[in-house]
Amino acid sequence: MDEEDFEPRKKPAQPKDLGLMAVAELEAYIAALEAEIERAKNEIAQRTAQRRGAEGLFKR
Repeated sequence: MDEEDFEPRKKPAQPKDLGLMAVAELEAYIAALEAEIERAKNEIAQRTAQRRGAEGLFKR
């Protein structure tokens, strides 16, 4: 095995340098992050509902 096999394939994203962004860019960045948070919350809600449905089916 090579050493490359032990390295993560996808490196974690580095945080953006907010100091270089204008106020309008920061506001757009926040809006994009909030949209992504909402998308994640919706996915959690769907999975929770699906799990409850399955649990209800098998607990009869």
